Amino acid sequence: MAVAHTSKIEFIVGLDENKVPETLSWTAEEGKIVSEEAKALMISVWDPKSKETLRVDLWTKDMPIDEMKQFFHQTLVSMANTFERATNDEKMSATMRDFCDYFSEKLELKK
Repeated sequence: MAVAHTSKIEFIVGLDENKVPETLSWTAEEGKIVSEEAKALMISVWDPKSKETLRVDLWTKDMPIDEMKQFFHQTLVSMANTFERATNDEKMSATMRDFCDYFSEKLELKK
């Protein structure tokens, strides 16, 4: 099957003199997102040649710890949902969600 369309997602990282992220923004024009501010990002890419995950994890200096905990929790929940859609493995997805509940409880994220 030939590629019929392409889409571009762009991240811009503003660094301080020590190359520590000060600003993050992203653009996904197809999604009507143009230069939107972000405080953290996690990108995972599967390398089929080496059969391993390549990662980029960045956050700005002013990302609050409480928001980082919330970001991690929401990312874990999202991963459980994506895992179920990708593998149709309901049992492991439920186990992952149980861990997400435990994670949330231990960090006192649920109100």
